[in-house]
Amino acid sequence: MNIGTLGAGTVAQAVARHAVAQGHHVVLSNSRGRASLAAVVKGLGPLASAGTPEEAASAELVVLAVGWSQIPQAVAALPPFDGRIVIDATNQFADPPSHSTIVDLGDLTGSEFVAERLPGARVVKAFNSLYGQYIAADPRHPAGRQVLFLAGDDPDAKSTVKDLTSSFGFAPVDLGSLREGGRLMQLGGPLSGLHVLKQD
Repeated sequence: MNIGTLGAGTVAQAVARHAVAQGHHVVLSNSRGRASLAAVVKGLGPLASAGTPEEAASAELVVLAVGWSQIPQAVAALPPFDGRIVIDATNQFADPPSHSTIVDLGDLTGSEFVAERLPGARVVKAFNSLYGQYIAADPRHPAGRQVLFLAGDDPDAKSTVKDLTSSFGFAPVDLGSLREGGRLMQLGGPLSGLHVLKQD
């Protein structure tokens, strides 16, 4: 599979590392340009490359992993998604995470807000409820596999994400729609920051 990332921070790099280990091609992008990603790409190996956001967004599956305030700029000039999958790994921090202020979106969940800005995308919420270092680590533990909560409105898209993340070693758990499941996973929800192992 060809995978693109919008954002190249801790979460995007962690997902990319799991992906290349399974033989997938990854194109990373950020707002600073491909030259800023040379060291990251070199560390990930030959299956990784740096590209523009437009190039990353044209992949079969796209990981959105930017700061909340960066979302409008990150998605503004992207080509139509035409049914391709976007994994939304964002959290609605109003300020840097150290301040932990949550944006009030009214009745919308964070991923519903994101999906409205990605016309044609099949959005699956995942990876947002785990800290980056736990995404990067081997999800297989002696007591079981790291649970990865996910939510989305398209069953086929969720199935693809479940298969992909299972191959990484995670134990994906489908929580339902972007509204019901997304609300459980997002900041302030009962599953945000909950690190759980599934016994095999």
